[in-house]
Formats: sequence, structure tokens, C-alpha cells
Amino acid sequence: MSDVPTLLAVFAHPDDESFRCGGTLALLAQRGVRVQLLTATRGQAGSCGEPPLCRPDELPIVRERELRCACAALGIEPPLVLDYEDGHLSEAAPQIIVAQILDMADKLRPQVMLTFGPDGLSGHPDHIAIGQFAAQAFRFADDVIALYTPAVPQSLAATLDMTHLRAVPDEAITLSVDVSPVWESKLAAIRCHATQASSSPIMRAPVERQRAFLGVEHFVQAYIRNDLPTFMDEWRTR
Repeated sequence: MSDVPTLLAVFAHPDDESFRCGGTLALLAQRGVRVQLLTATRGQAGSCGEPPLCRPDELPIVRERELRCACAALGIEPPLVLDYEDGHLSEAAPQIIVAQILDMADKLRPQVMLTFGPDGLSGHPDHIAIGQFAAQAFRFADDVIALYTPAVPQSLAATLDMTHLRAVPDEAITLSVDVSPVWESKLAAIRCHATQASSSPIMRAPVERQRAFLGVEHFVQAYIRNDLPTFMDEWRTR
């Protein structure tokens, strides 16, 4: 493991990093953790915005620029972006993409990895695929202590009537992080993804609803080796 506390976050699209875990990433960076994001696609299947902010052929470049903006807003390392096709990540050759993730883990030597869980949080096939690939890489990365997945507890989903999310039982939540201290940084990161604003109804909701959904970030501990401590433990709920 690296002597520098390090987290490797592995997601599918630009903006995956900001909504459900951006505050936690910002808090960790403020506390001296090196936070590195690996994004598998450039989000070319996403929206160009309403009204359009670019042509469809320009979208991959624009979304990568938005991603870099978001990472800067969160205070984390510039992102590493692979070139898989948005919407077809499940068709990637597992041995290749797992090797790419593992190579990054070998170089960074993180104590913690973060990725989507088996349900992809929203059921998006790309989310599910990258979560599976990252989990497989974790199994080979013997020096990585823990793998976490962002989650929404069922009680919160029910309160906000968010039936489109794959919520988990409240008792499955391992960590809950109040991101109020970095609220503005998180919002700034989300706003960086301007092309996707029209597809993010939470950002048009009243502030109280935004705070309820985005103000606390929840995680499930998917795997841990030997119950060793990590820099995430201060937020443990169980």
C-alpha cells in the first residue's frame, strides 16, 4: 500500500462521481487523502442539454471537459478517462478493462476503492458493468483493504418517493457522511456537468429536497480484507 492515504473511485460516466459521492470525495481531499477518479466512458450517449450546448459529435469532448471541471471543484486529482462506448460498457472485454483498473490500482496502491454496487444504484447497465469490473479488479488487488459502493437507504427513497432508484435496506448502510461542510463544492461540481442538467430533476427541486437527497452520502462496504482500519472508518454507522 502507498504511504499516502489514497482512494481510487471507478465509475462509468462523467457526473457519476458528483451526485452520490462528490461530497465525500471533497472531504477526503481536504483531509489529505489522494483521491483519483477513473471514468470508463466520455458520456457520448448523454444529453447535449436543453437547449443544446454542443453538437452530438462534440459531446465526448465537452463532457470530458465538464468532468475535469467537476474534479477541480471537488479538489481531487484530474480524472483518468478510458475510451469505452457509453451505453455499451457491458460489451467490453472483461480481461482488458479489469486489467486497466488493476494497473491503475497497482500504480496508485490505494487503501480504498469506490464503485457502483451490483444494482448500479439506478439499474443503468453501464453502472452495473463497471461495478462488476471494479469488484473483480479489487479481488486481484491484494493491497487494497476495502471496496465501498454508494447507496440510497430505503427509508430515504421512500420519504422522497424516488422509486427509480435501487435502494438498499437501511441496515445495509455501513457509512453515512454529512457533506454539509463541502455543500457548495458539491453543487459546483454538479453544475460543471451543464449538458446533463436537464436530465437531473433533483437540481430543479426545492433546496430542502436537494439537501435531503444530496446532503448526506451513504455507502455499503462491499468487501474488506482482514478488518483493517481505513480513513473511511470515522463515518461508520455499524
